[in-house]
Amino acid sequence: MTTHDTSAGSDRSADSVFDVEIAGLQGGSADLGQYRGKAVLIVNVASKCGLTPQYAGLERLHERYAAQGFTVLGVPCNQFMGQEPGSSEEIAEFCSATYGVTFPLTEKAEVNGDGRHPLYKLLVDTADAEGHTGDIRWNFEKFLIGPDGDVVARFSPQTEPESAELVAAVEKALP
Repeated sequence: MTTHDTSAGSDRSADSVFDVEIAGLQGGSADLGQYRGKAVLIVNVASKCGLTPQYAGLERLHERYAAQGFTVLGVPCNQFMGQEPGSSEEIAEFCSATYGVTFPLTEKAEVNGDGRHPLYKLLVDTADAEGHTGDIRWNFEKFLIGPDGDVVARFSPQTEPESAELVAAVEKALP
């Protein structure tokens, strides 16, 4: 398990993304611990965004590598121009009916600001290929987690799920 500097102490609730508590979209725990030993692509998603069609590519990526120890994990977020206004039921219905999404989705969460979910507190210090760290810039920013719980890559919102760069990173991270 990865450890981090704990000088902030009580502000930190987990050492690894697998230790973070977050609810599933339909209630109950999303149980991130079940992904230990697997590669996970965490994506803040939204139903009413210009990038929403990325759901289709995320689902294909999930299906392509699921048997090899990979999953996509969608985290609905309404912080970017109110582009995820729906209830949990509406989000689930939209994702299933419109894009055939079978990958897991968590509860709606804040990814920036004072209300930033602990999951994103662990993610935002990772740099993407352009060196960006810190706040999430928009819907569909992607973080690839290795089987050991370390963040191994960050991708901008515009990076397509099936881009050569992202697929290569997923293949390298597979257990």
